[in-house]
Amino acid sequence: MDTTHTDEQQRSAAARRRRDLLEAADRVVLRDGPQASMNAIAAEAGITKPILYRHFGDKGGLYRALAKRHTDALLSALRAALDAPAERRQRVEATLDTYLAAIEALPEVYRFLMHPSEDAHQPEQGFDVGRHSAPLLRRLGEELAMVIAERVDLGPGSEQLARVWGHGIVGMMHAAGDWWLGERPCSREQLVSSLADLLWGRLAAAGDRVDGPGF
Repeated sequence: MDTTHTDEQQRSAAARRRRDLLEAADRVVLRDGPQASMNAIAAEAGITKPILYRHFGDKGGLYRALAKRHTDALLSALRAALDAPAERRQRVEATLDTYLAAIEALPEVYRFLMHPSEDAHQPEQGFDVGRHSAPLLRRLGEELAMVIAERVDLGPGSEQLARVWGHGIVGMMHAAGDWWLGERPCSREQLVSSLADLLWGRLAAAGDRVDGPGF
């Protein structure tokens, strides 16, 4: 018996099962937002809660898996906006708009990832959002820092400055987007233009890295 082939089949089946469970969790989150519970996710997947724990370890494990799934998709969309053939100002605006469009399109997913449930009548919730959302934002900041460092000539200390910019821009997008999603004080287009104005001074003056893909 080919144990290697059997092991590969088992890993493939486990990966498919995990993907199916994450899709079931996504459906519950889209419906319930921060009120999504492990019980509801298990019911949606047609399994018991202990089986759900077996695949993800605990609530934190499931949260991290969902966060990675959505962060990977967001990063892919942001990279596409940064790589689009356009002038630098247009790409800055397209990148900001991509982030805002993502949270606008899936507000319940965003709230699940960034805001704990406020329903005091559901003690089972237990998704420790504060513990896990900070690493998600740090990952976005580091990814953006790498893009800036490889594309923009920031002069002496450019690597450190790129990290300052990366985390600062992500913090700005997160805070402004959170406020905007909750209050809708202006159109998305107006918010994008205003945030781009805030960023544009130093970005307009910085040159492209000679050995980079340009920005």
